[in-house]
Amino acid sequence: MSTKDFIEKDYYKVLGVPKDATEAEIKKAYRKLAREFHPDANKGNAKAEERFKEISEANDVLGDPKKRKEYDEARALFGNGGFRPGPGAGGGSFNFDLGDLFGGGAQGGQGAGGFGGGLGDVFGGLFNRGSSGTTRVQPRRGQDIESEVTLSFTEAIEGATVPLRMSSQSPCKGCSGTGDANGTPRVCPTCVGTGQVARGSGGGFSLTDPCPDCKGRGLIAENPCDICKGSGRAKSSRTMQVRIPAGVADGQRIRLRGKGAPGERGGPAGDLYVVVHVDAHPVFGRKDDNLTVTVPVTYPEAALGGEVRVPTLGGPPVTLKLPPGTPNGRTMRARGKGAVRKDGTRGDLLITVEVSVPKDLSGKARDALEAYREATAGEDPRAELFQAAKGA
Repeated sequence: MSTKDFIEKDYYKVLGVPKDATEAEIKKAYRKLAREFHPDANKGNAKAEERFKEISEANDVLGDPKKRKEYDEARALFGNGGFRPGPGAGGGSFNFDLGDLFGGGAQGGQGAGGFGGGLGDVFGGLFNRGSSGTTRVQPRRGQDIESEVTLSFTEAIEGATVPLRMSSQSPCKGCSGTGDANGTPRVCPTCVGTGQVARGSGGGFSLTDPCPDCKGRGLIAENPCDICKGSGRAKSSRTMQVRIPAGVADGQRIRLRGKGAPGERGGPAGDLYVVVHVDAHPVFGRKDDNLTVTVPVTYPEAALGGEVRVPTLGGPPVTLKLPPGTPNGRTMRARGKGAVRKDGTRGDLLITVEVSVPKDLSGKARDALEAYREATAGEDPRAELFQAAKGA
């Protein structure tokens, strides 16, 4: 988009909205028109495709608050009833053209109503150009880093601060991150310092790819640094203390904003992603926010009922009251003894009863069991099973 087009086109008229339209109104108008004139809905219609391009261009400017502000300022100065650059000075007009304004200032010093030095600053954000006409190289965000850490079961439940050694790309110390041995790289002529190049995809759309010449940096080193080979980045290692939140699960990926590789030219740092591995515990297991434990009980405890002490993770034991006739495999709950949730509360401890069958019996115990078997000789616990199988 040329500077002249930018000034002279009435994007508000293109979208059919007033100049004081809100962002929501602009978005609504764009979506409506985009559906109507989209090339997929108007195959072979060149006029519809051209209209769609105009609509997309208008939305690109008016849909961005910063671009819209610059556009409004430019229109107030040069377009839509304001004074326009013309070839002559007669009739009170000014003798300058757009090339003078945006290439380095109006001729004659202040000229043009006192806007000496050019009006490139008005359009700097849109064209990546400063008042001197030179291209501004854009800041570049640092890379994201991914690392892994292994925690004990208890550390995962309670949270832990662990040292993490990471390797990442940071500004090269040999060239101060410029990539040039003399510290004076030049702006990439292919992408004009943006680090990206446009690629047409058809249908009025375009995509951007990293510039192949500068590899997305926006700069090219005339004398590449021996250490970083012109990339401006060198591998570095650092150790930092990372806080792993309580209740983290095995395999969970945690994002720590701004803890990744440093950015370039004032750009923000990337993010750090930590994949957590959790060691198994010999006693406790985990099910979502609940912990699990299997507790052996004797047959008399299960049959007659009783109180059984149950261990908890990192706390005092709890007492479990077994009702008479508790079956093997029954699960009971101790509230608030589980893993920490995101809201700071805790899950529960799920206690599964396992009736213990002794391998070796003393003579007295054997006699007691024999007496019990004789006393219950008329009972058949499998009778209902066979009856149900027969009737099915």
